[in-house]
Amino acid sequence: MKTRTFLAFVAPSLAMMIVFIALPLVSVFWQSFYNTQRVFHEVKVETCTPGFTRQICTTEVRHEASVDANGKPITRTSFVGLESYRLVLQPQAVMDGLKDGWAGLSRILDIDFYRALRFTLTFTFVTLPFVIGFGLLIALMVNNAQRRLRGPIIFVSLLPYIITPVIGALSIRWLFVSDGILTVALSQMLGRQVSMFANGWTIELLMLFYRIWHVVPFAFVIFYAGLQTVDQDTLESAIVDGASRYERLVHVVLPHLAPLIVFVSLIHLMDAYRVFEEVIGFSSQAHRISLQWLTFNYLSPDQAGNRSISRASASAMLTIIGVAFILAPLLKRTWRDHRRGV
Repeated sequence: MKTRTFLAFVAPSLAMMIVFIALPLVSVFWQSFYNTQRVFHEVKVETCTPGFTRQICTTEVRHEASVDANGKPITRTSFVGLESYRLVLQPQAVMDGLKDGWAGLSRILDIDFYRALRFTLTFTFVTLPFVIGFGLLIALMVNNAQRRLRGPIIFVSLLPYIITPVIGALSIRWLFVSDGILTVALSQMLGRQVSMFANGWTIELLMLFYRIWHVVPFAFVIFYAGLQTVDQDTLESAIVDGASRYERLVHVVLPHLAPLIVFVSLIHLMDAYRVFEEVIGFSSQAHRISLQWLTFNYLSPDQAGNRSISRASASAMLTIIGVAFILAPLLKRTWRDHRRGV
């Protein structure tokens, strides 16, 4: 392919990536070094009590937001350097906690960023093997099922992935709330009151279960498509040589699906590390928060109407760095396999 033809195909995609990905990232990185706050001014308000003989008047000082001639709030932007990152990471509190060993570790995990990081990493790496394992298992079962049964099985298997994430999370939550159908059933079976949302670990289990249930169909479709391209001659040769079903799976099928396993892992790691819908759907903010939710929380206005844009930008940049860090080994392997193929 000629260079001009190649650039003609690639240029639109590059332009869209620059406009919608690169430039916003640069903007977020830039905003993490600046703090923007609304300007307030003091206003004295005098209130008097009604009275026939004399009134009692009190003067109260209030702080109101300053506005310009058009009625828009006046803001002040100042350069803060790495202060936003320091407020998010709190390195001094981390150093003090590490000096106290295990006792200090609990104090570190009470800091919002590390509490969110702990849950995000657990959520990401615990769900990954289940997504790949169940996705591959369902794909193998459907591939070996009778042809007339494959269509209905595929349709039913894809239903969890079709549901909108927030709606799915709310549906699971409604099943396990205090008067939910499954909570009542568990309470009757165990003979005691069950409250799934009273403890953080039970909420976390429900969130892990929901993410696995929701994402497994995606892995199943990818693996099922890959199974259709397995070399049948190689499989027949393995059968002739006396290879068992397990040996054919390990030495023929899995090596053929290895690139797809890496692909599913990449997609899942990127998506799970940005977990947000589950936190909102399960209303777990009091017990479990994620890095994505922490960024959202920083952007929520406080009582004065200010938003911590600088800290939200710092949290977003740290999230991007985390995604790049966990994806680096898989990307390195993909690049090595590509170079080897070339």
